[in-house]
Amino acid sequence: MAGALSGIKVLDLSRVLAGPWTGQLLADLGAEVIKVERPGSGDDTRHWSPPSLADGTAAYYLAANRGKQSLTVDITRPAGQQIVRQLAAECDVLLENYKVGGLKKYGLDYDSLQQLNPRLVYCSITGFGQDGPYAELPGYDYIVQGMSGLMSITGPADGEPHKVGVAVTDLFTGLYAANAVQAALLARQRTGVGQYIDMALFDCALAMLANVNMNWLVGGEVPPRLGNAHPNIVPYQVFKTAGDGHFILACGNDKQFRAVCEVLQLLQLADDERFASNPKRVQHRATLVPLLAEAFMARDRDEWLKLLDAAGVPCGPINTVAEAFADPQICHRGMQLQLTDSKGQNVPQVACPIKMSATPPQYLAPPPALGEHTDALLQHLGYDAVAITQLRAAGTV
Repeated sequence: MAGALSGIKVLDLSRVLAGPWTGQLLADLGAEVIKVERPGSGDDTRHWSPPSLADGTAAYYLAANRGKQSLTVDITRPAGQQIVRQLAAECDVLLENYKVGGLKKYGLDYDSLQQLNPRLVYCSITGFGQDGPYAELPGYDYIVQGMSGLMSITGPADGEPHKVGVAVTDLFTGLYAANAVQAALLARQRTGVGQYIDMALFDCALAMLANVNMNWLVGGEVPPRLGNAHPNIVPYQVFKTAGDGHFILACGNDKQFRAVCEVLQLLQLADDERFASNPKRVQHRATLVPLLAEAFMARDRDEWLKLLDAAGVPCGPINTVAEAFADPQICHRGMQLQLTDSKGQNVPQVACPIKMSATPPQYLAPPPALGEHTDALLQHLGYDAVAITQLRAAGTV
């Protein structure tokens, strides 16, 4: 079965996470993705271990490179630049996350390649974008989490700011970039020409603050750090239970709040004017939350989850990653995969979460070994065995 992006060819010059995340999603959706890597070392994340497979390939690399072909090319050499230009001439999309202007000296920037291929959609991913006072600065997810305001709202209310436990600004930028690429491909159907896409981690990190951004823009007050609480809804947070358990209560409306009070046998709270509506509960959270917290200490976590679920109140456990993978819903949805690489090695994978009825994601190959497809891709470009041997001897591939 052909994928949704079957027939689309992507040249992926990106490294680490944001760009490769974009490329992996496009590959899952059916695009042919060629990953260009440095000869000898490849993507830095190949070596970010432990943990790793038996052959030394790091788990980090395996997270973002499924379904791609690996081509080793030294783009600092004229012969390597020529190979990339030949591929760009026949590709639909190019992804790169070099520093601003980093590819121009090699003749691999958008202006240069657009002359070869006017239909090319060229997507650059950087920390701060192609212009502005920070354009020349390197982009790191951790730093961007801090600069964007994300860390200022993450962590204990009375403690230090925390980063999110995964490189979330890289991942969101990858998702925004994949959307932008597909939008540009649709626009190309109308216009016949490609375009340049400028993606910045800082822009995406700020955009993803969503309602927190609007709280500031509309209310004019700097959003506080609330730990596990919600800035706009009460009670909507983690509660401790007997036996050192914890659970999440996501009480989204007044009806659900009354149901919580019924479960706790504290209907007087539901009838209290201070807590009669969500805006009032937000206003009086400092009074209400300690009362609920004390009541939830009477039973253990699983008892409360069972009672609240029966009452129609959204709630849930706080799982470890191991517990999440063992969850029957995740198992039913097929979110864990096992692929086999060219060496016969089993490669665990997390499935693409997109479910499509006619053109579902495809898992045609695990993340490639370094340079696994170099010879085949060069042969496709017209290089014979002698030429490939010469390129390899020179260190170009």
